[in-house]
Amino acid sequence: MTMIKKWFAGLTLGMSVLALAACGGADEAADKNETPDSQEEAATEEGAETVEMPEPDLEGVPNVVAEVNGEEVTKEEFETVYTAQFQQASMQSQMTGEELDQDQLKKMVADSIVGQKLLIQEAGNRDFTASDEAVETMLNDLTAQNGMETSDDLLAALKEQGMSEEEIMGQIETQVKLDALLAEEAGDTEPTEEEVRATYDQLKAQQEEAGGEEMPAYEEVKPTLFEQLKQQKAGQAAQTLVAKLREQGDVTINL
Repeated sequence: MTMIKKWFAGLTLGMSVLALAACGGADEAADKNETPDSQEEAATEEGAETVEMPEPDLEGVPNVVAEVNGEEVTKEEFETVYTAQFQQASMQSQMTGEELDQDQLKKMVADSIVGQKLLIQEAGNRDFTASDEAVETMLNDLTAQNGMETSDDLLAALKEQGMSEEEIMGQIETQVKLDALLAEEAGDTEPTEEEVRATYDQLKAQQEEAGGEEMPAYEEVKPTLFEQLKQQKAGQAAQTLVAKLREQGDVTINL
């Protein structure tokens, strides 16, 4: 159930905007034919008994972390998202053996939250709405992703972790609006067969050069590569739009 709460802690970050701060990590996972979840599971299996998880350094975080066109990013909001991202980054750090730079991670998280705010504001400015059907579809997708039978099971689990149904549905509605905004910006993000095949061939060559395990057959990993390339295109559109909105807006980060 922790993974569910973590997902909701950075809902709009995790599904669309965190390409801004974590697309590099996603690319690395793709290179290794791994997903973030598989990395987390591996880190847990390999290090749960021998490695003590570090604690996030939240000392000195100001009460107002940032201001975005007059809207504040509070210390509480930042710490919630940062703690979730810190946990994932710590596991990846243990796997790679590289020391985690918390100052850099704080800046990345702050930038991501600013990007989130800018996109939410822009979705509001363009009058995007979240239909009941779209909200229901996303809720069902989340239910399936978390291995639950019904959406009621998911809502009950999240309520046990301190989230109200109003808060949950509000975040889902926000994400639906952001998806619509980014779809409008990105246009057609469907990768071609040639793009998917080229990515597979590149990964296969990297695996062979590194002397790693043999890549699975193309048809076996094609759906995963297709989704990764699709998300990459959407992430690039998000980055471009956020950069534009940030340049035009009034943004101050106090870290």
